[in-house]
Amino acid sequence: MPSLPVAIIEKSLTLPEGHVLSPKEFLHLGSRDAVDQAFSRLAKSGRLLRVARGIYVAPSRGREETQARRTETVALSIAAKGKVAITGNGVVAAKSFGLISQAPDEVTFLTTGRSKQLTVGLAKASLQHAPYWMLALGRSRAGDAVRAMAWMGAECAEETASQLHSQLSVSQWEALSAVRASLPTWMAIAVSKAGIYGGLRNGGGATDQRPRI
Repeated sequence: MPSLPVAIIEKSLTLPEGHVLSPKEFLHLGSRDAVDQAFSRLAKSGRLLRVARGIYVAPSRGREETQARRTETVALSIAAKGKVAITGNGVVAAKSFGLISQAPDEVTFLTTGRSKQLTVGLAKASLQHAPYWMLALGRSRAGDAVRAMAWMGAECAEETASQLHSQLSVSQWEALSAVRASLPTWMAIAVSKAGIYGGLRNGGGATDQRPRI
């Protein structure tokens, strides 16, 4: 049987780039103290990187990958391991729709799991716990619309919803409208109004020619 450090490194090499591992996965090979010490030594030697408490990742294997993409891969891996949802945040969503011109440099992901601060190489990022309604539509374009509206706030709700209605396809808008009951009241009202007024502008709502995708 290989030593604990060897077993950990061998396991890390079988994982896709950016996928994380934790001491809990190796408790069948030794006591918790022994496993924690093995991970700590591997991190100090640079053979593993400590991303957050109890979460590690192998160093980059030299593949062409931006730091942003690697950070996202690590965050997605953490979410998958914890069986929780994860998405980009509201400011990124708002920028993707052209509602704002700039997004802050700080990388933040929303999750239904616990909040965490991450260090991925030289990059800092965070997982921020968010209510389920903000992630109910996942990483879809309709889900981005929910998060964009939440970021823009109640004061801009109707204007924001109108702009989103003009950019989303019919199927995307239908997906957004279908979750109105779970949204904050101000947001649900804005979505309803945008659907009505948008339908009137398109000829009474029966001839909306936006593509279904």
